[in-house]
Amino acid sequence: MKPENIQNILFVSNIENYGDKYIEHLLDQYKIYINATEKISDRRQKTNEFFLALNSALLALLGFITAKTNQVELNSILIASSISGITMCYLWYRIIYSYKGLNDAKFRVVHAIEARLPLALYDTEWEMLGRGENKKLYWPFSHIELRVPFIFIFLYLFMIVMTFNTSDVISAYNILIDISEDVTEKFNNIFCDF
Repeated sequence: MKPENIQNILFVSNIENYGDKYIEHLLDQYKIYINATEKISDRRQKTNEFFLALNSALLALLGFITAKTNQVELNSILIASSISGITMCYLWYRIIYSYKGLNDAKFRVVHAIEARLPLALYDTEWEMLGRGENKKLYWPFSHIELRVPFIFIFLYLFMIVMTFNTSDVISAYNILIDISEDVTEKFNNIFCDF
C-alpha cells in the first residue's frame, strides 16, 4: 500500500474539523500504538523462545532415547518424532512470517503518523539503517529468525535419512530397478502382441 493511501485511511479527521485537542489526542494514540507495536515484538520473541525450547527438548529427548532403545524401536520413534518436529518447525516459520507481516504493517502506520509529527524518529532510524537493504549495515532480525526453523527441519530430515541403513537403501533401489525392468518388459510384450 502506498504511503498516501495509508494517510487517507489513517487520518479520518483533520485538525480544523477535530478541534484544539487534535495534537494531544494524536500523541496519545501514537504512544498507545507504539506500545502495542512493542508488545507484538515481545510476543514474537516469546514465540521464538517457546519453539526453540520445544525443539531443543525434543532433540535432547531423542538423544536420550537413542542410548536406551533397540534399533527397530528407535527407527520408528525417530521417524515419528522427526515428522512431528518438521511439522512443528513449519508452523513456527508461518507464525514468525505472520508476525513479520504484522510488524511491517505497524511500522508503516507509525511512519505515516510521524509524517504529521515534528520528528520522524522511527523513519529516520530506518533510513539510517538503509531500510534493511544493506546486510553490512543492518540485517533485519526477521530475516535471520525465519531461517532458524529450517535449521531444525534439516536436523529432523537428517535423522530420518540416518534411520535407514545404507545397504537397505541400496537394496531397495535395486529391487525397484528390477521391478521397473520387469514391468517395462511385460508392458512391451503386451503392446508388441497387438
